[in-house]
Amino acid sequence: MTVEWDWIADHTGELTALSVSHLQAALTAVLLGLLISLPLAVLAHRVRQLRGPLLGIANVLFTIPSIAIFVLLLPVSGLTRTTTVTGLTVYTLVVLLRNTVDGLDAVPAKAREAAKAMGARPLRTLLTVELPLALPVIMAGVRIATVMSISLVSVATYIGDGGLGQLFTDGFQRNFPTPVLAGVVLTLLLALVADALLVAVEYVLTPWNRKGRRA
Repeated sequence: MTVEWDWIADHTGELTALSVSHLQAALTAVLLGLLISLPLAVLAHRVRQLRGPLLGIANVLFTIPSIAIFVLLLPVSGLTRTTTVTGLTVYTLVVLLRNTVDGLDAVPAKAREAAKAMGARPLRTLLTVELPLALPVIMAGVRIATVMSISLVSVATYIGDGGLGQLFTDGFQRNFPTPVLAGVVLTLLLALVADALLVAVEYVLTPWNRKGRRA
C-alpha cells in the first residue's frame, strides 16, 4: 500500500479544515458531556438512591450503536452538526458521570469535616474541597471521553458530517488508500495531542500532586 504524497500536498488545506472540524465536534461533545455530568454526579453522590438509576441510564445509552443513535436523532436535528455533537455527548456521559462520582467518593471524609468545622457551606465545600480533590479522577474520565469522541466523530460521515471520516468514505469509494491513511494518521495525531494537552492541564490544576509524581 503506497501513499501518494502529491495528493496530500495538493489537499493540505482540505486536510487542515477537516481536522479542525473533527476536533471541534469532539471537544464540544466532551464539554457538553462534562456540563451535564457534573451536576448529575454531585446529585448521585449526595443522594445515594439516585446513583443506581443515573449510572444505569448512562450505561444503557452507551450500549446504543453509534450509527443507530445518529439515525434516531435525524428526525429531530436533521443532517447537521447538532446531530453529531448530540450523539457524541451521549457517549461521553457514561465515562464522565462514573468518573466524577468515583472521584467525589474518593474525597477523604476528614477533608469534608475540616471544611465544615471552618464554617464552609455545602456549596463552598464542593467547589473548594471536593471537586479539587476529585479532579485527578475526573480528568482521567475527560481524557478517555476525549479520545473516544475523536475516534467516534468519523461515524457521523454516514449522516453527512464526520470530519476526517469523509476521507475514509472517499478513499473506499475510489479504491484509493491515500485519503484513508491520511485520515487514520490525522485522527491518531489529534487524539495524542488532545490527551497530552489534557495531561498538561491536569498538571497545572493539581499542584498538590506534583510532589507525589516526582517521587
